[in-house]
Amino acid sequence: MPSEFQLINQYFKQRGSHQGVMLGIGDDAALLNVPHGEVLVATTDTFIAGRHFPENTHPFAIGHKALAVNLSDLAAMGATPRWVLLAVTLPKAEPFFLQEFANGIFNLANQYKVAVVGGDTTKGELSITITALGTVPVGQAIRRDSAKVGDGIYVSGTIGDAGLGLQLALNQYQGKTLNDEQKSYCRARLDFPQPRIMLGTALRGVASACLDISDGLAQDLGHILQASHVGAELYLEKLPFSPALLTLPVEQALSLALNSGDDYELCFTLPDDKAIEIVNAGVPIKRIGRIVADVGLKMSYQGQAITINQQGYQHF
Repeated sequence: MPSEFQLINQYFKQRGSHQGVMLGIGDDAALLNVPHGEVLVATTDTFIAGRHFPENTHPFAIGHKALAVNLSDLAAMGATPRWVLLAVTLPKAEPFFLQEFANGIFNLANQYKVAVVGGDTTKGELSITITALGTVPVGQAIRRDSAKVGDGIYVSGTIGDAGLGLQLALNQYQGKTLNDEQKSYCRARLDFPQPRIMLGTALRGVASACLDISDGLAQDLGHILQASHVGAELYLEKLPFSPALLTLPVEQALSLALNSGDDYELCFTLPDDKAIEIVNAGVPIKRIGRIVADVGLKMSYQGQAITINQQGYQHF
């Protein structure tokens, strides 16, 4: 088996220079230069085989998603992604897995001009931990705790697709409404989430609160409500569905949109008169509700109050 340092040099050492990297891979730690007038934004996520991605997931997709979910956290804060640290635990140094996994990471990293500046490799059960570092101008980070009564609630893209993709990946989908193209689309939404970096930066100074939808809309929106000490009215007929979800019975589509994780779209609040400022942020947005004073989440469908079991992704 190659040594740790041989693996790093062969698969994980980027070529060329990157902005802000004074010293990258090859020393005990990296030296990074934060731009003047900005603050550092840090996030980390761990990916474990069979828990966070199906065992049959292609290694390119594992690499992409492991980085994408971290960049999504930065997007939710309005940050510009800059650097990542990568720690990989492998049962064995299998060249095909390592090369495709690295390709998945660097393909996305290069898209956003992100530098891999350090990390660790070791032997054990397959798991990946990435720490992503970004920057945001002082005073412009978007937090969860500032939603205001009267704000509209918005989401980007479509939601529920990744949950349906997971059912397909685990052979749990029992319906017959999806065609092959729609099945491929949903699986791609599971394996290749797209961090909404452009939207996140556009929301600086506009959104009152924001987060990414990783554990289901209902559960994640609840974090904003709790942190901001407010409530919400959610209009379920307004939820943005893809053509794939529109083939499903309404209750099934709503359950996927509210409770399934892995969408990595942004959910945010802002005064409705400011929505026009983000119409060209690279992804469609849709108003799905409003912030109210009474705490808790109230849902309706076409004007009728409705209760749907809320059970987002549970980490334990």
